[in-house]
Amino acid sequence: MEKQTDEKQSLWAGWSSPPNLVTFSRIILVVVFLGLYIAAGPWGLRNVGMRWAAAIIFFIAASTDKLDGWLARKYNQVTELGKLMDPIADKLLTLGALVVAACYGELGNVWVGWIVTGLFLLREIGITVMRFFVIDHGGKVIAASQIGKYKTLTQCLGIGLLMFPVWTLWHGGAQPLWLSIYFVVTYTLIYFSLILCLYSGWQYVHGVVMAAKKRAAR
Repeated sequence: MEKQTDEKQSLWAGWSSPPNLVTFSRIILVVVFLGLYIAAGPWGLRNVGMRWAAAIIFFIAASTDKLDGWLARKYNQVTELGKLMDPIADKLLTLGALVVAACYGELGNVWVGWIVTGLFLLREIGITVMRFFVIDHGGKVIAASQIGKYKTLTQCLGIGLLMFPVWTLWHGGAQPLWLSIYFVVTYTLIYFSLILCLYSGWQYVHGVVMAAKKRAAR
């Protein structure tokens, strides 16, 4: 019983530190972003202004991901809670955006969009559940790998480009080349991030399994 109490205290230690407060603020921004995104409608047809606002908030929320990490390292305030909540905040932002985009048919072919979103959901939710499992069994939270960070970067860039309604700058006629290239880059980033997502997920699972084997061998 005392051991469980100690584990809970160590997890929540430093919850009010500036890096963790930044992380919690990002979660609030996610809620605001999703509200605007949904209200704006598919491709922002119901309200273009809301779509622009949603895109800007997405950019701010995604950018501050580096701020909490930088603060934690600079002031030596890296906590177990921060290592857990930081990727969760990322997942809420990106997965929320992908689900709405899939519902609105903004990921290209409807079936492809839902398959891509489903794979992201499967990996991210699975890894999050595993993180809690590791904590519950007395292990430490495993921080995101370098591949996982590249995944987050390409994913945020791709979704960010999708959010900005640059197509409103096109005023009829044949679709301009620049807009076609814009969408190609956008979808390439999202699909490439899926590959990194699945690979980094395998890395995490492999790391947890190997760590468990080492503990069992002691």
